[in-house]
Amino acid sequence: MKRVPIVGPTYEEMLHPWKINPKIREKAFQMKKKDPLHPVNLFNITWYNEKGEPYYFIMPKELTGVDANIIVLYAKDFPSGSHKVGATYSILMEKTVSGEVDPTRHTLIWPSTGNYGIGGAWVSSRMNYDSIVILPEEMSQERFDTITEYGARYVKTPGGEANVREIYEKSKELQREDPERIKILNQFSEFGNYRFHYYVTGNTAIELVRKYNIGNGRISAVVIGVGSAGTIACGDRIKQEFPETKVVAVEPLQCPTLALNGYGAHDIQGIGDKHVTWIHNVYNMDAVVLVSDIDAKKMLHVMVDEKGKEMLSEVVSRDVVEFLSDKFGISGVANVIGAIKMAKFYGLKEGDNIITVATDNIDRYWSVIEKMEKQYGKLDYAEAKSRFERIFLNQEPSWIFEGTRWQRERWHNLKYYTWVEQQGKTVEELDSQRDPSYWKKQQDLVKYYDELLLEYREKHWEELTRLWEVQL
Repeated sequence: MKRVPIVGPTYEEMLHPWKINPKIREKAFQMKKKDPLHPVNLFNITWYNEKGEPYYFIMPKELTGVDANIIVLYAKDFPSGSHKVGATYSILMEKTVSGEVDPTRHTLIWPSTGNYGIGGAWVSSRMNYDSIVILPEEMSQERFDTITEYGARYVKTPGGEANVREIYEKSKELQREDPERIKILNQFSEFGNYRFHYYVTGNTAIELVRKYNIGNGRISAVVIGVGSAGTIACGDRIKQEFPETKVVAVEPLQCPTLALNGYGAHDIQGIGDKHVTWIHNVYNMDAVVLVSDIDAKKMLHVMVDEKGKEMLSEVVSRDVVEFLSDKFGISGVANVIGAIKMAKFYGLKEGDNIITVATDNIDRYWSVIEKMEKQYGKLDYAEAKSRFERIFLNQEPSWIFEGTRWQRERWHNLKYYTWVEQQGKTVEELDSQRDPSYWKKQQDLVKYYDELLLEYREKHWEELTRLWEVQL
């Protein structure tokens, strides 16, 4: 039986989902809970819920200890439980409508340290592709279980979060064995990842602060952990609208690659991948801030443990504590810590807005919490209070590296060792990234791919509506 490539929304529909055909959108809402693996759920890839409300909250200032608004876009309610599903869909959608990949001929490889691979497993199976996720063996068990549940296979590679080269090598090994069939969709170099966050995440943040009259209606800083450097691409769009915006990358203190050309193992799963990615516009970045993985994990423990929640309920209402308790994973907490540091460093005041993200949620980290309790013991009130006061309230604006002209050159030059020496890019391609027009061309392709997708949908409309199970 022929496997038909299934597609979903355009970039514009992901940004403004109310532009989706109402019957398709209604069907997607129904399947979101009834059957999360139904292909019509592709139309639920958006930062908005069924009521047209964005997935966001403002961290209570009683918890952050700073006057600025720390606005968190949270991804728990995306299909697959992470916004990485948007990046994987965008990459695969572009390659499908352009004819570069076809489910009747190709098996997809998703090199990942976690959420990208999970998103790839979810998207590719919904779009009728066979796929394999390449993932380090030390990642949380929940990641491997979810990949299987979504209908893909996985291959484990040695090491943990920072062992990206091993992922690349295994991907290329599989491709060499069957070059005609295997297609590698590398989040670190595929610009569909960049475009999703530039256009969808970036514009969502801009519209959010304006529509809801948050603070002064502008954005002072974007503070986001860097793994593939997809999410931080929203800063490129935000800075176009608000030139004063500071774009700040969060890195693990234990693996400060951008900050110090550093290396090392760490456990902020999803960031700190020990290289500078091809899609990272480092010339638009203003600083790097380092956050300890131990602090991020310890504070996540406080936010999800019953003793920790009891303590936090003395600071803010229990309803707020419960709401926050399922919105964060390790990297989301690290982002909040980084935002607190930068609010203090930049001297941000009442009315200033910082944008950050909670990439996934606690469902992927219960095994990490179990390991924490074995290492540090069960959490009690005194320990929870100590952690909260030290990690959030009294966080120091330390380990911050500003983006001077020469620092940006260093960040750029680091790309050479991964992409030219190892991954086959040319020096000419690398040099071209210094020119702002390089990034403008990538941004402008949003409209091009939207037009291709609309043409594809029109051509296959009858077949697609049958696969979406929508009566029009």
